[in-house]
Amino acid sequence: MHKPLSWITLGTLSLLATLAQPVWATEVEDEERALERQQETDADAPNKPPHRIESSNTDHSDTNEATGEAEPAGPDPLPLLGQRVQPGTFATLHWTPDQSFASIATPVPVLVAHGLKPGPKLCLTAAIHGDELNGIEMVRRLMYELEPNELAGTVIGVPIVNLDGFRSGSRYLSDRRDLNRYFPGNKDGSAASRVAHSLFGNIVSHCDYLVDLHTGSQKRINQPQLRADLDNQDVVAFAKHFGGMTVLHSPGVTGMLRDAAVKEGIVAVTMEAGGPNRLETQAVSYGVQAIETLLENLEMRKASRFWSAPQPVFFESEWIRASQGGILLSEVELNDKVKKGQILGTVTDPISNTGSAIIAPYNGRVLGMAVNQVVHAGFAAFRIGEVKSTEEVEAQAEKASKKKEQKENNGDKSELESEPVPPKAPPPERDVDRAEDISSLDHQNDGGNRSEEHTSELQSQLE
Repeated sequence: MHKPLSWITLGTLSLLATLAQPVWATEVEDEERALERQQETDADAPNKPPHRIESSNTDHSDTNEATGEAEPAGPDPLPLLGQRVQPGTFATLHWTPDQSFASIATPVPVLVAHGLKPGPKLCLTAAIHGDELNGIEMVRRLMYELEPNELAGTVIGVPIVNLDGFRSGSRYLSDRRDLNRYFPGNKDGSAASRVAHSLFGNIVSHCDYLVDLHTGSQKRINQPQLRADLDNQDVVAFAKHFGGMTVLHSPGVTGMLRDAAVKEGIVAVTMEAGGPNRLETQAVSYGVQAIETLLENLEMRKASRFWSAPQPVFFESEWIRASQGGILLSEVELNDKVKKGQILGTVTDPISNTGSAIIAPYNGRVLGMAVNQVVHAGFAAFRIGEVKSTEEVEAQAEKASKKKEQKENNGDKSELESEPVPPKAPPPERDVDRAEDISSLDHQNDGGNRSEEHTSELQSQLE
């Protein structure tokens, strides 16, 4: 059933114009926020919402009287957010994340296209970071071009997850927490953890597949790309459905929506395209085309356009950092091929006029970069990717899968041989407000060294 684009599109744009008050995003999350989130994650909450794949078909089927053969049954109405979406229809539902005052809370729109034919459920989330606008436009374009009466399966789109951050043009929630470090959340945790728990339990857990849409952060821009755990065979197979899009190997970090989804059996990737606080039509079109190709490959619908080069390009990558502070001036552009020893950019002290060059450590391609700006020593300036063949990636995933299976089997054996150990009570959630408190807690927890998990979390904040 085709939806009248004239009034729907105007309504959507009106909502965005009303809510948007863009300003530049604040700096990365405070160290105490990261520590608090780590403590929440360590408390393995019993209320963690489980993934449940709901059948799209009814348990019964009609019988064709002429042939005596059973006819395939259509999908059931989709129960979501207290509503039931009928097959072959499009609906706008509303999700309230239970974070603000109930009397003044603004529900978040959730767009649902429930197909007339059975098929998988695909979830699209955007603006988990409120200053990342390209994903919002991707969801709008894609959802309003779907025809539910021709769709096999269901597409659920949440165009603006972080309504707080979107209103203020900020990456973070109103309490300066990064929502994408708190999944799957805890209903009794911090405000961010409660929002994450609500989104995961009420929407994401209903899906079979997830594409989480993002842009670069902190004045960085990204070539359109997928971030995926290429050690997971299901994720590798899913990433190949997006056509000729670049795919970066990026293992999930605890707290990310993508990581939480994969751990619950939902096949998930992150799509990055462009930079924050801007709408880039080329990046948006590229992302929409990739998702259209995904729908075609999942046999959910026939795409109006299909990439002629269906195979993705896989990369291993790393950020190249500035060795001093000063003014960064780039000498390369996104997607440029670079050679080992090539100058990527320079950083110059504006007072002493002394500078240093940022050098490519190997042959590769520029997949992400910072815009010209004032930087500090250690600033991640250029992300250089090195190509890996599809065969190498698939072999790596198979090897990792076998290793994981062997580890699980060994764990089962050891559990049978050992005596049962009573479960530890989860530690209470703690708020840390002072730097000296953080230091002392770190020393108590790991003997004076930052934990490996915490270090990897800080490194992942560029995603």
